[in-house]
Amino acid sequence: MRVTLLGTGGPRPDPARQGPATLVRAGGLNLVFDAGRGVATQLARVGVRTGDIDAIFITHHHFDHIGGLGDLIMATWNARRPGPLPIYGPVGTREIVTALLEGVYRRDVNYRIVEERVLGRTLAPVSSMLDVHEQMSGRIDLRSDVRVVVGEVEHGGAALELATDHWATVGYRIAADDREVTISGDAVAGRDLGVLAAGVDVLVMCAYLAAGEITSVDERFLAEKVLAGAPQAARIAKAAGVRRLVLTHVREKSERDLDRMREEAEEIFDGVVTVGRDLLVIEI
Repeated sequence: MRVTLLGTGGPRPDPARQGPATLVRAGGLNLVFDAGRGVATQLARVGVRTGDIDAIFITHHHFDHIGGLGDLIMATWNARRPGPLPIYGPVGTREIVTALLEGVYRRDVNYRIVEERVLGRTLAPVSSMLDVHEQMSGRIDLRSDVRVVVGEVEHGGAALELATDHWATVGYRIAADDREVTISGDAVAGRDLGVLAAGVDVLVMCAYLAAGEITSVDERFLAEKVLAGAPQAARIAKAAGVRRLVLTHVREKSERDLDRMREEAEEIFDGVVTVGRDLLVIEI
């Protein structure tokens, strides 16, 4: 199994980091988790064509995690993908995909279909290429030897008292090749995250802030209720007994502050700690 960090940034534009997105190569399948800004270009940089994606998984609907989804869908359609492209995500994912196809890109889709007709060719509507699933829990068997377990994670919904139909967030546990990796999405401890991460080889975990940045009421609320910082991520990894912790979704920092973030996590978690960078490849 191979994990490639396509994008390790967050909502703030960062010239060093694209939006959140992770490629997991599992049992020969290319699985993309989240689709932040630049995801299609990052896939091209690592030699994966959009037509070679076997499934897309969305953790939640903050703009930085879906900002590149429309681009990825349209680029795949333009490449004339021959078969269906499964998209999995929490409640609300189908509505977003429909809005992209029937709203944002409607004129582009119509233009290309007419253009192909004038040239004597047939182009199926982009909607016929997509197979959208909304799933908050359970198991997805992509193949007999590749499975993905879905579970709810806590990303501010409880603190803000938002019902699931208004705010739904999930994480994913991927198993293949006798290896397991968990993609937390944006999360703090709670809900199903502990089960999703229990004993995995690698936990790819959000860590927006270093401990030294968590100084104000707002930042403490963020790290404890919404989006883990480095110490919170390390505690989650330690409690789950994971072997390696990979920190992603990192706010822009100096190299020294990135080193401090790793050191802070290592003080709590005694496994391997890696502060993610765009296009970093991790062999499991």
